[in-house]
Amino acid sequence: MVSGGEAEHRVEAGHPLRPGPSHLELAGGDDLPPGAAARERRIGTLAGVGAYSLWGLFPLVFHQLEAVGAGEILLHRIVWSFVVVLAILWFRRHRQQGALEWLREHPGALGRLVAAGGFIAVNWPVYIRAVNPDHVVEAALGYYINPLITVALGIFVLGEHLRRLQAFALVFGVAAVAVLTAAYGRLPWVALVLACSFAGYGFLKKAVSAPTSTSLAIETGALLPFALVAMVALEVNGDAAFGHTSVKENVLLVSLGVVTAVPLLLFGTAASRIPLSMLGLLQYLTPTLQLVCGVLILGEPLPPERLAGFVLVWVALILLGIDAIRASRAPVAIDEPEGVPLIDPV
Repeated sequence: MVSGGEAEHRVEAGHPLRPGPSHLELAGGDDLPPGAAARERRIGTLAGVGAYSLWGLFPLVFHQLEAVGAGEILLHRIVWSFVVVLAILWFRRHRQQGALEWLREHPGALGRLVAAGGFIAVNWPVYIRAVNPDHVVEAALGYYINPLITVALGIFVLGEHLRRLQAFALVFGVAAVAVLTAAYGRLPWVALVLACSFAGYGFLKKAVSAPTSTSLAIETGALLPFALVAMVALEVNGDAAFGHTSVKENVLLVSLGVVTAVPLLLFGTAASRIPLSMLGLLQYLTPTLQLVCGVLILGEPLPPERLAGFVLVWVALILLGIDAIRASRAPVAIDEPEGVPLIDPV
């Protein structure tokens, strides 16, 4: 249990605006010439915008595969993501530590990353299934709610101190779920499952500072045998779409590996060049673009009663943002852990 005095100076686990040093700061970036430092930050900002924008446009990609079952889309995303990440690790073998070598140095991390793969096995199919039957707006809600779930995990699981603004934010979050439950006539289960699985993914990875490509290779590798067996079963039973559908859909299925890997690489570029506080702000591009895609492009309804629920969530996020800014101005105790690093969407 963290005492109140210590927790006031603690960096909050998984906080969307958690302040933290960028790669430039850790490497003595303040000593770089002003022009070089500004260029690095500009590259990092553009990479961050690119990563979160691509994640926000995922609904448009999956919507093009509407004729393919959500289960088969999931299988191909796992398989081709693993293939692409292996290719990335091979091309980077002289500049980046290999996955097996990294695991030998961090043997305790394997269990956490495999378990994180389990959360991927929950998050990815729910998201894909949400996009294809026209629940993009509800999926966007899940990624708006995620920071609130993460804060709740920090409080109830890690025993972190609950500050006043965080308490107000959680109250608004619970009120939003209640309003949306009334608006939908049911619990917004898609949003809640996405938020909880994503928060669980981040929670498991909090103590594992693995390179992005290494982490994804292990997580998808843990799911790969099951995915391959399922793909063979689909083909044997005559239920597979891959190879039996249009060229466009076949190409899109294969490209899911690149679609998954590119924003992760951009995210890694951004995380090494700009402060995590800026990445925390940029991460809201993803659900915002998903919301725009759902309402303006895919024509999903957003009646006033559902919009009211979103407004309550946005108020909660504003409160978390104000709380984070205040926390960033307070000194951080040297012996305090930094908490959960910002986790990229999966």
